[in-house]
Amino acid sequence: MSAVYSPSLTLKISKLQRSSDSSIVTNIHRSQLALSENTPAGRMQLPTTPQPSQTNTKAIFALMGSTFFELVGIFMLLPLNLLRLKDAGLDTATAGLFASASYLSILLVTPFASTITAKLGRRQTLWLTALVPICTGLVFALSPWVATWFVVQAIAGMFGGLRWVLAESLVAEFSPPNKRGRFVGLFETLVGVTFFLGPVLLAWVGPTQDHAIWIALAFIVTGAVFTAVIPKLPATQHHSSEHLGFRGVWAALNAYPAIMLAGFLGGFFEAGLTAILPLYGLQLNWSASASTLLIAASGLGSALLMLPAGMLADHLSKPTANGKTRPFWGNAATTRLQLMRVSAWVTLAATMLVPFVNDFNALAWPVAFLWGSAGGVLYTFAMIDIGTRERGTALVSGTAVLVLAYTVGGMSAPAVGAYALQNSPLLGFPLLLATVAALGLWMLSRRQA
Repeated sequence: MSAVYSPSLTLKISKLQRSSDSSIVTNIHRSQLALSENTPAGRMQLPTTPQPSQTNTKAIFALMGSTFFELVGIFMLLPLNLLRLKDAGLDTATAGLFASASYLSILLVTPFASTITAKLGRRQTLWLTALVPICTGLVFALSPWVATWFVVQAIAGMFGGLRWVLAESLVAEFSPPNKRGRFVGLFETLVGVTFFLGPVLLAWVGPTQDHAIWIALAFIVTGAVFTAVIPKLPATQHHSSEHLGFRGVWAALNAYPAIMLAGFLGGFFEAGLTAILPLYGLQLNWSASASTLLIAASGLGSALLMLPAGMLADHLSKPTANGKTRPFWGNAATTRLQLMRVSAWVTLAATMLVPFVNDFNALAWPVAFLWGSAGGVLYTFAMIDIGTRERGTALVSGTAVLVLAYTVGGMSAPAVGAYALQNSPLLGFPLLLATVAALGLWMLSRRQA
């Protein structure tokens, strides 16, 4: 059957459609008026749920509080347990294995951080990392069997590493883009403070006091309370093309080698060298107490400069008033890379002062301060960069590689540094450190943003 065209029929259909559309609009308008008349004044425009920016800011500060208090308790527990092991008759080498168990566990669990987060979800994973330390702390407090402490310490290290990766990635992801450096810098500062606040609190309470371990547990429980305040988090963004586990870590390593190099240098000069600073002080014929205070100088440099460094990254990443990029710094990505290079220069400059420390012992203080500050700032800039580039599971994988690189740097510095310090303190030790700093600077100089 063929269709028959009729102008009059078309006109009628057109009028009917216009009439129908008009009635629909009218009914919608009437419904809106009725709704506004039956709604109390001032309530109609209020959102029923928090805005995403409000939720993100609340999540960031709750996460900071949770991580801060948990780490204070953990850094009270570690030296306390080492002293308890010594009192139990264990030798120094065996006690050292107890301390290293947590770092080895971090290395083991970090590659699987993205897989665990994708399977359980962010909030559930955070709860896991908040509750397991409470359970392990109770074992330390109540179990008389020292052998179980080693197993429990390894478990605590695994979930501590998982918290490290997840907390870093969440703070970077939820931070406002124009304030990411400030929030990441603040978070790194809080973490840095816990490194010396925990031992200081332990010394103040008294490591021989029976209630010392319960005070440490109280801080960890407080961290769990802050975890309960964290609002509902958005689902983890994951694309089918993104890999999890070892494949995700390998992909992140290939994608951002400069960031991982910065992480290694940060771990080497901030965490790694800090561990042997007391040995360096003893080599200078300082007292044990003065040698130990070198750790405080490094920690102070790390804690004081990470927040200003993050704010500086925010400021320099913005274009000038006339909309142009800044000379030398370039666009936002180039700015972050340039800041990493400047930090690497600082580590090299501080290391070049080491040969003069034997004649001018007072130089050890600014050298330790600069190592801690430049190392911590390198890590901060790397975290800001990866947080700007990635989201979701890709960000977790990138953070995992950064944590791995930092941990490897932190573990390698005491091993090779102590060997060089023992066998060639005047030549080998400064030459080793200068070589690492120079190689890192050279590799960062070759990288493109």
